[in-house]
Amino acid sequence: MKSKPAWTRAIGATAMAAVAALYIIPRAGSDSNPVNIAVSRMVPVAVIDSATMSDAWDLPNLDNPRVDSWVTRFTTSPTMRRTLAIWLDRKTSYDDMISTKLAERDMPQELIYLAMIESGFNPKAKSPAAAGGLWQFISETGRRYGLTVNRRVDERNNPGKATDAALSYLSDLYDRFGSWYLAAAAYNTGENRVGRIMRETTGSERGTDADYYRIAKRLPAETRDYVPKMIAAARIAKEPDKYGFEVPETEARE
Repeated sequence: MKSKPAWTRAIGATAMAAVAALYIIPRAGSDSNPVNIAVSRMVPVAVIDSATMSDAWDLPNLDNPRVDSWVTRFTTSPTMRRTLAIWLDRKTSYDDMISTKLAERDMPQELIYLAMIESGFNPKAKSPAAAGGLWQFISETGRRYGLTVNRRVDERNNPGKATDAALSYLSDLYDRFGSWYLAAAAYNTGENRVGRIMRETTGSERGTDADYYRIAKRLPAETRDYVPKMIAAARIAKEPDKYGFEVPETEARE
């Protein structure tokens, strides 16, 4: 899966979204209403933000009010601002390792921010749902992707091994859904749920990044904000001085 220049991918994503609005092909045996699908496809829920798009982005940098809302929260709420500053500082410890592994797989570099919003780059983080580590795997999924998780050893807390497992999982999700935004949503809330909602809403599991916003209202609240939060964190991290954050030392040397 070779990467293309960011601007060509952005144009391609826009073109695909436009074509999707015109051609509605329900799956055979689907109960989806073609009229409802057509209406949902025509709603202009996400567009390319030309002001922020640059060759530094691998993921489409889609503009959406939810992204703007998270940028505002991260930059104006004292608590969230302090939290993001801590995350940005911790990020420098994992930048090289995760970036290298992403590059080896030709995966978007911005997926590093998925780890940021999952764990705040705390390799020993644990969630109320018993997810653990840098990428917040539950035990079952961790084992499915090659991690040892038992009473004596928990490789979810090993940053390198957990990153390998997470990127394999995300790659499989991308192959299923055809979109990194949808892959991220599935990573958060479960692939079968995203697949079912996509089939019911668009007639197909596979879609575009813009489809994430088309199905967002049917996703759990946490997942509805999952990608916007990731993109907002990426926007700030790419231009920290613009938002009044101190530039991490490793980035200041670039």
